[in-house]
Amino acid sequence: MHDLVIRGGQVVDGTGSSARTADVAVSNGVITEVGRVDGPARRTVDADGLMVTPGFVDIHTHYDGQATWDPLMTPSSWHGVTTAVMGNCGVGFAPVDPSRRDWLVGLMEGVEDIPGTALHEGIKWAWETFPEYLDALETMPRVMDVGTHVPHGAVRAYVMGERGARNEPATPDDIAAMAAIVKEGIRAGALGFSMSRTIVHRAVDGEPVPGTFAAVDEVLGIASVLGELGAGLVELAPAGVVGEDLLAPEREMAWMREVAGSTGRPVTFVLVQHDSAPTMWRDLLDECTRLRATGVPLYPQIHTRSPALLVNLATRLNPFLGCPSWSALAGLPVPEVVARLGADEALRDRLVHEAEAGRDALTGSMVRFDRMYALGDPPDYEPSASASVAAEAARRGVSEYAVALDWMMRRNGTEMLEVPILNWADGNHDVVHEMLLNDTTVLGLGDGGAHTASIVDSATPTHMLAYWSRDRRRGRVPFETCVRKMTSETAALYGLGDRGVLAPGKRADINLIDAEGIQLLAPEVWFDLPSGAPRLVQGASGYVGTWVAGEQTFHHGEPTGARPGRLVRGAR
Repeated sequence: MHDLVIRGGQVVDGTGSSARTADVAVSNGVITEVGRVDGPARRTVDADGLMVTPGFVDIHTHYDGQATWDPLMTPSSWHGVTTAVMGNCGVGFAPVDPSRRDWLVGLMEGVEDIPGTALHEGIKWAWETFPEYLDALETMPRVMDVGTHVPHGAVRAYVMGERGARNEPATPDDIAAMAAIVKEGIRAGALGFSMSRTIVHRAVDGEPVPGTFAAVDEVLGIASVLGELGAGLVELAPAGVVGEDLLAPEREMAWMREVAGSTGRPVTFVLVQHDSAPTMWRDLLDECTRLRATGVPLYPQIHTRSPALLVNLATRLNPFLGCPSWSALAGLPVPEVVARLGADEALRDRLVHEAEAGRDALTGSMVRFDRMYALGDPPDYEPSASASVAAEAARRGVSEYAVALDWMMRRNGTEMLEVPILNWADGNHDVVHEMLLNDTTVLGLGDGGAHTASIVDSATPTHMLAYWSRDRRRGRVPFETCVRKMTSETAALYGLGDRGVLAPGKRADINLIDAEGIQLLAPEVWFDLPSGAPRLVQGASGYVGTWVAGEQTFHHGEPTGARPGRLVRGAR
């Protein structure tokens, strides 16, 4: 007697193999058969016309705080994610001296744009050491599995105090103490060690993340314990990642090559295209491809689209912030803002005039009207240049600010304007297409739980399936390839050999998907974080069902109440 049989679906098993009609049987949370399954089952699901895939393994999230208060782990759980890895980019909440909890919150707030008020109210501190943090995570049931890194920023501040927080050089004794904490964390079940080395990442007090300028001896000294244990990996946002230092990538590649080569452990780093050196990403990718062929485990981590700032009447960013006339509208419910603007042409004219007068001071690099587009519903993440605010303003012979304001008032003020900031070399996603098809890359950077007021990219699994495999007019990616890059590849990088593939003996983490009906919904602003702080969320349609360890967690997008998710401790 099987616990569950999903019958007659198109099985996309996560290996990249072609879809095939098959049944999937599950017992005791484990897949027992894939093929023709005979015999009775306690529950049978008809999957005719639907795709059956492994649950998605999202390796780049920042749910470190949210995982302590939100069992639903939204928005990621809405998009077929059944395992999430957090603690990326050197920031997290353990280890922590009780006197420095507020400082760690400020670090996360500054780097990942998560409201400090929500973190202060939501986190119930019950740990000091990293193993104690894992124990605390383990006590809370949730809809998905979670794993985490040991974050360099927290470790450095814990060991070195203010010297570490202010990025002073580490002594040999400091390095030994940090290495011991990382070893303890990996032994307790951490999946890796994370770092940030880009000056773009800063705490709320403006200080770079601890470890940003760490010398090579510090990095090697800490990473050596991974080789000693034969476990874990190094994850990082490298120096120069967004073009802030064009000489840095060569230096970063040198030490990453040394760490990966000497320890034998994978190093995965953020790789994006930026305008400062539009083709540098390809040089780095080519070097990684060459090194991987020699056995050096370097894994460039890529995005599925252009990371884009979102702008509307309720977000933290919009082109009119700082305008004197905006102060009368700030904080009002969006429908009231729309009503006032719609009824008062003089107010709209004043806003446009004030924004024009202070264009440089008010907007800075946040607003590039030639790269600002109405996102739409359903959202379009690859619009043509003719659809930009700048192009529309030129056609109408009006201010770009007037167009932006008109567009933000659409759909009763819920319209989002997007501003692509990376991976947008030629005003399209051809760069991303090239990255996706390169076998050296690994998919990540969805940043679930982070950038709550300006970016929502945790929906990228749905974007992969709906856009890259179906809707893009040129350069599509096969459905099977999209699934492989979100399942077996990401699971394998983190040593999670028990998941990511639909095969006997694997965990029954499963998605049932309507490939023709799957669709991203328009992003929205919700005020549901602890303390009522806002966040951007994005839903999806087309997920018929999601199972974690054989228990159904979502049915047609609605949670079932099941909480089978657990803490993932180490590779398996």
